[in-house]
Amino acid sequence: MSPTSPALPLARPEEIGLSAARLARMNAMIQADIDKGRIPGAVVLIARRGRIGHFAALGQQDPAAGNAMAPDSVFRIYSMTKPIVSTAAMMLLEEGRFLLSHPLGSYIPELARMEIGTVRREKDEKTLELAKAKRPITIQDLLRHTAGFTYGFMGDGPIEKAYVEHKIDGYRGQSTEEMVQKLAKLPLIAEPGTRWNYSVATDVLGRLVEVVSGQSLGRFLQERILGPLGMVDTGFGVAEAEHHRLAEPFATNPDNGQPIALQNVRSAPRFESGGGGLASTAADYARFLQMALNGGTLDGERLLSRKTVEFMTSDHLGPIPGLADFTGPGLGFGLGYAVRLEPGISAYQGSKGNYFWGGMAGTRFFVDPSEQLFAVLMLQAPGQREHWSTRFANLVYGCLDD
Repeated sequence: MSPTSPALPLARPEEIGLSAARLARMNAMIQADIDKGRIPGAVVLIARRGRIGHFAALGQQDPAAGNAMAPDSVFRIYSMTKPIVSTAAMMLLEEGRFLLSHPLGSYIPELARMEIGTVRREKDEKTLELAKAKRPITIQDLLRHTAGFTYGFMGDGPIEKAYVEHKIDGYRGQSTEEMVQKLAKLPLIAEPGTRWNYSVATDVLGRLVEVVSGQSLGRFLQERILGPLGMVDTGFGVAEAEHHRLAEPFATNPDNGQPIALQNVRSAPRFESGGGGLASTAADYARFLQMALNGGTLDGERLLSRKTVEFMTSDHLGPIPGLADFTGPGLGFGLGYAVRLEPGISAYQGSKGNYFWGGMAGTRFFVDPSEQLFAVLMLQAPGQREHWSTRFANLVYGCLDD
């Protein structure tokens, strides 16, 4: 990683329809939470019409060291890894290497014959009944989280507990192939294609990229996405020379006193988690989002066609239930992104066609094609993630001045 990440052209806020006074108001609100000791610090980047109109670093990068947050501070972005890995898969799809309708087991045989686990409650005990899945997992299921997988932290049922016991998600000491081999021995939480369940599906998608491309996920991302886009500060590990740029959380959650332990990115892991393993900067992620907003291209480097980006950022769930339990109403899910279906219904602002996602430690982004706008919020404050993710869009849209 290098402290000289190429960003995007800069503009005065008023040149791209942003209000400087309202941007200052947004900064003041973030600063108020910093002053209260609820978050250590933050980096905010807002771009419109291809130029950055707001780029602010607030508070402390590392509260233990007491150093100031910087525009090039490096953050663990967790699930903001998912859109990047989904882009990698769609690049292979454009090459004709697979179809979304293809059974996953054709490429990863361990996952060809899965069982469904149904929880039965008897008095105070939960038992698990197993039955063969009625249809195979498809590649589309991986991209839209309808494969039937889960995360160990998503509940306290027997399947979630088995994920924790077998170290399915987040264990740095395993390879992606080893994770899949362990996952294949556990039951699905739902029939493939019947329910949206947030899950390790994108980690499995990362393994698919490895199998189809013949490269490790990290190498594929570097050669095909990160390198071409100039995302020089993004990777699965942070070089020792750049450790001084790592943003860190408080030792404990200021709201409940619970200890905070984020993933260790100070060395390259064995497990290149396609679902949550990358570290990055606001400027790097801005280049990725500008590529998507441009219809798959940036600075002469085309990663995807315009129609593929449109396909990814369209709803792929239809009547399939489950997402609203996680995100609230008015939203759908595409291929790697949540998407907004209506201007209203959702409890926070947005345009129809927005696409977005966030990470467990507090990072967040959204892209609004109709406004030629995107915004990135970088935090390392997992306990305050929901508080900020649900109001970030309101604050940004409140800064529009035309």
